Amino acid sequence: MREEKRAERRAQIEAAAYKLLQKNGYDGTSMLAIAKAAKASNETLYRWYGDKNGLFNAMVASNATLIKASLSEVLGMGDDPLLRLKNSGPVLLAMLQGARAIALNRAAACDKTGTLGQTLSRGGREEVFPMICALMARALEAEQIKARSAQVAAGWFIALLIGDLQVRRVIGTAPELTGSEISLRAQLAFEDFMKLADGKLLTKP
Repeated sequence: MREEKRAERRAQIEAAAYKLLQKNGYDGTSMLAIAKAAKASNETLYRWYGDKNGLFNAMVASNATLIKASLSEVLGMGDDPLLRLKNSGPVLLAMLQGARAIALNRAAACDKTGTLGQTLSRGGREEVFPMICALMARALEAEQIKARSAQVAAGWFIALLIGDLQVRRVIGTAPELTGSEISLRAQLAFEDFMKLADGKLLTKP
């Protein structure tokens, strides 16, 4: 099978898996059901992914690649670190509280081996957080913000932007945000971050 055709079939399989995962949960989703929904053979799924955990690990990796690519694009726009940070908020928020990310987090919570959770961490926070830290380092160097470190500043921003929203989405107590809600929350998070990072609330070590 040619590489582009194989990539297309993988995307179809993963799309089918997401639909079943959102409907039936991780334990209620089988490789056979995914194969039927994707109009693929069960043998193909096992040959390509190994088992269900292998398939969902591949889905985590694909989603992480998408998040990183989208964030990289917006972080590369312009020379002003704070403007780039502001623009990153809606993109990051939309990705982290979106249906696919929540479905994967729910699957990870059901995986007794912890494999999916580790993959989520490697492809999520361990990839995204350093990107935000690099931006904060530039803002600190330009004396646009004040914080003890770029890591601290990045932690403030992520906490203000996401808070417990992702957790509440995972446990089903918060709906997916609309586009306008994402824009408003990201704007308020950026404004609150700028108030926090102006030095007034910092204490001496």
